[in-house]
Amino acid sequence: MKGDAKTVADRIDEIHSANVSVLSYNNENSLSCIITIAYYVAQKDYVLIREMPAGKGFADIVFLPRKQVNKPALLVELKWDKTAKGAINQIKERKYLETVKDYIGDVLLVGINYNLKDKKHECEIEKIHVNG
Repeated sequence: MKGDAKTVADRIDEIHSANVSVLSYNNENSLSCIITIAYYVAQKDYVLIREMPAGKGFADIVFLPRKQVNKPALLVELKWDKTAKGAINQIKERKYLETVKDYIGDVLLVGINYNLKDKKHECEIEKIHVNG
């Protein structure tokens, strides 16, 4: 991923189009399933937790690096007809970072929004460092 939000959004568009039925394409659960499909590629390096209790709510998807893997943790917030930046703000405002309070290293805050009107995904990525 390397922090390239545009590439991430483009790949999510491709995976969404290729793997979701036209009848269920426009719902939030489908978007969550697309992120889960992406997880299968990363499962040797990460543990995925969906709807993880965090701060003042639930982090949609958390990717925690497996032991002995030198990769950042990811906190992913999904939005529907809002903004990817708003998703990042929600991660911060609702204190979702508490989910990785024992983690030391880089954490990528990932906001993904799906726009119903133009059927496009947008992504924002912000890297922070936590000290555990």
